[in-house]
Parts: sequence; C-alpha cells; structure tokens
Amino acid sequence: MAARVLYAHGAAAAGGLLRRAAPCNLLPGLRRLTSSDNRPREDSWLKSLFVRKVDPRKDAHSNLLAKKETSSLYKLQFHNVKPECLDAYNKICQEVLPKVHEDKHYPCTLVGTWNTWYGEQDQAVHLWRYEGGYPALTEVMNKLRENQEFVEFRKARSNMLLSRKNQLLLEFSFWNEPVPRSGPNIYELRSYQLRPGTMIEWGNYWARAIRFRQDSNEAVGGFFSQIGQLYMVHHLWAYKDLQIREDIRNAAWHKHGWEELVYYTVPLIQEMESRIMIPLKTSPLQ
Repeated sequence: MAARVLYAHGAAAAGGLLRRAAPCNLLPGLRRLTSSDNRPREDSWLKSLFVRKVDPRKDAHSNLLAKKETSSLYKLQFHNVKPECLDAYNKICQEVLPKVHEDKHYPCTLVGTWNTWYGEQDQAVHLWRYEGGYPALTEVMNKLRENQEFVEFRKARSNMLLSRKNQLLLEFSFWNEPVPRSGPNIYELRSYQLRPGTMIEWGNYWARAIRFRQDSNEAVGGFFSQIGQLYMVHHLWAYKDLQIREDIRNAAWHKHGWEELVYYTVPLIQEMESRIMIPLKTSPLQ
C-alpha cells in the first residue's frame, strides 16, 4: 500500500507518509528534515530514494555519448597471468606489441600496456585504439592471422595465461582523448558497473564533473562498453604517485558542485573497482 502511495503522489506525498509511519523516537528528526528551513535537504533526501528515470530517446547511447569527430573503437584486454610466468609474459609483449603499434599496415595503435600493482594481482591490461571503428578492427584481426610472428606470440602467450577477457569500448565525447605522455606515472583504472538504463544519466553528470578533475592533467580517458560486459564505464587517470593521487582526489571535495555530482551518480552504480597499474617500458602512456 505504502509503495503505491509513493508512486501515485510522488516525492511530496512521500514526506507526509514517512511522518505518519515513523516510530515516535524518529519524529523529531523527521520534523527537522522537513522544516521550511531545510527544504533543499528534504528535496535531496527524497530524490535519493529513487534513481531518476532516463527520458525516452530515439537514438542509441553510442550516438548520444560518443565523439562525433572520430570513429575510433577501443579494445580493453585483461590477461590473468600465471605468477611464475609474468616476467616472461611481459618480455614477449614488449617484443611483439610495439611492432604492431608502429606498423602502418595495421590501422590500430597501442594506447597503453600495464601490470596491475594494486587490485587483481599478476594481471596485464592492454588498451588498443582502432582508427576507423569496426572495419578497422576486422582488418587488423585478419592481417594478424597472416602474421607468423604474431601467431607464434599468441601460442607462447596462451601457455602463460590463467584466463583472459576483453571489451570493445567507445570514448565519451566530453573526456580527453588518450595521448602518449612521459613518466614516470602510476595509472588508476576505475571501472563502474552501472544499472541498466542509466548510461545517459551517468554521461550527463560526468560531462559536468570532469571539469573538476582537470587541474593536474590527471584525466587520461573515459570509455563505455559496447561489446563484452555491458553498462560498464572505465575512467583512466594518471598520477605521479599514490600520495599525489590522494591529494588530488581530496582537493576535488573542496570545489563547489563536486559533492552534488557524486551524490547523484552513486545510486547509478551496481559495482565498482579500482586498479592501480604500472606501465611497461614500451607503453606509450608512461
């Protein structure tokens, strides 16, 4: 019955319903919450009970959120390596992957390649960009099948892995495009599993939030999944060290508006994960 009243009468009726149903010892707090002096707090508190609905759209999320001026597609790879094989794995990756990156025969570039430092251990992460979208991806895959060195590399690599997975991503229109940078840096990959149907809301909020995180050039790239695990968002950041990371993140909370944007994005998230990563010597992102 209570749920039907909430949906029928909206947030205004919800305040009254909660006052009538609350135990006596909670009423003083609720009166303070719903007083005229605290009206903005009441509105924010009631809004937090519900994830706001996305307006009906007549276009795909990828067309609404991705960059229009480029047609780049990204592939994010996660390789879980046998602990005793990590050094050998890194060695063959540093020998072979830069050759693909530098060969103009392949319409792709290696954006970055890392080992996870904090997070899932003995893990390698690779980020590729395909200039030209899905046709470029198909072209690269077909050509690599004919590249004998790469075929041998894949065979050797397969004996070193415990598991692997990948995702195909597009980049958010409001994020920086990843470009090579000098080091040394550590990188943080923050991954968010969103609730289905909330990707546009996330994009709307982060289009404003990203301006709070540009002062130290820490924003590297922002992506959302198209194939693989869906409704996934990945934010890639660069810092000089862990203490500077902590200082930059704390400083954001002193900027007016940041806390509100965090407040409204948190209900959109089902699960989140942070990886701190160290670039390999041949990574364009150092």
